[in-house]
Amino acid sequence: MKKIKVGIIGTGFIGPTHIEAIRRLGFVEVVALAETSQEQAETKAAELGIPLAYGDYREMLKNDEIQVVHNCTPNHVHFTINKDIILAGKHVVSEKPLAMNSEESGELLALAQTKGVVHGVNFNYRQHASVQNLQAMITNGDLGKVNLVHGSYLQDWLLYETDFNWRLAPEVGGKSRAVADIGSHWCDTVQYVTGKKIVEVFADLATVIPVRKKATSGSNTFSAASHEEQDYEDVAINTEDYASVLVRFEDGSKGVFTVSQVSAGRKNRLSFEIDASKSSVFWNQEEPEKLWIGHRDKPNEILLADPSLFSAAAKSAIHHPGGHNEGWPDALKNMMQNFYTFIREGKSLKTDKPNFATFEDGHLSMCITDAILESHKQQKWVKVKQEKEVYS
Repeated sequence: MKKIKVGIIGTGFIGPTHIEAIRRLGFVEVVALAETSQEQAETKAAELGIPLAYGDYREMLKNDEIQVVHNCTPNHVHFTINKDIILAGKHVVSEKPLAMNSEESGELLALAQTKGVVHGVNFNYRQHASVQNLQAMITNGDLGKVNLVHGSYLQDWLLYETDFNWRLAPEVGGKSRAVADIGSHWCDTVQYVTGKKIVEVFADLATVIPVRKKATSGSNTFSAASHEEQDYEDVAINTEDYASVLVRFEDGSKGVFTVSQVSAGRKNRLSFEIDASKSSVFWNQEEPEKLWIGHRDKPNEILLADPSLFSAAAKSAIHHPGGHNEGWPDALKNMMQNFYTFIREGKSLKTDKPNFATFEDGHLSMCITDAILESHKQQKWVKVKQEKEVYS
């Protein structure tokens, strides 16, 4: 069987992680990448062992051998590039956010459905093995009726005033930062696990560091440059470092979450607790192999990831024996495995249910983000406006 051929647009942090996950599948081959210049594309292609390099992604889209394209670029160009990929007739995997607002994401969803391409959004946290098992437990009724959901997504990479990154600029990262960047992952994971959509929000946002110092040398947070002997310029910040959001789900159940990019010691801590009528459960992405299960009338439990202890529906998400911990890269691999298996089996999103996040999930995420921004602005409850697109 011929391998599925793939092109990657963008090779910052996330692009190479997509490439690594794809290469673990065995039946998919990354044959090309595109960057903002031919020189940069050739340099990255040589580093990553990819045969074809394009200085303009539109030229790569003309390559008839390429069946799938991954959009791993900064937020402000997601809409245009996703649209071009779809119009070229390629299947598409996009990083989130899908676009800069819900109008754009709705247009992309409708276009992808019209063109009949397979479309995915990299909400990879739902693909953690223990999250998959938890989703099966809730579906099976093991926990009883879900009543409450609460949690947070905390990071510390923007704690200092000298921390700077392109995501801080609204014209590049979007009107929302912490909510769109990490809150979107929390909402998607919780909605996937519970099977309930968020329909209304009440939000309070804050910019903890209103003025940051940007290195005039151009070095950003995560770069190898030392903070010593740097010259800085002051930059006013207009996007949120922090948010707390009350949520209402479609069945009337309630929840709340906090996001922060200025919480010292929290590196990438997406966590949530689900309180149901029989038991409660807690999961934390920094310790992904553990699922805490709380009881009233017997001792609490910690379920370690182990295929022999998982629900049958979740066993395909775990690949090693118990005690051989699987984490973030493995969740990303699961996303790619599910997406590309869907394509290899000739399935269609018009008729078949996917086991990965699609543009419909990406559009819902944008609608939630827009509602959160509007709620903070008006300081009141705001409904999530989403017109569900239907295949014609």
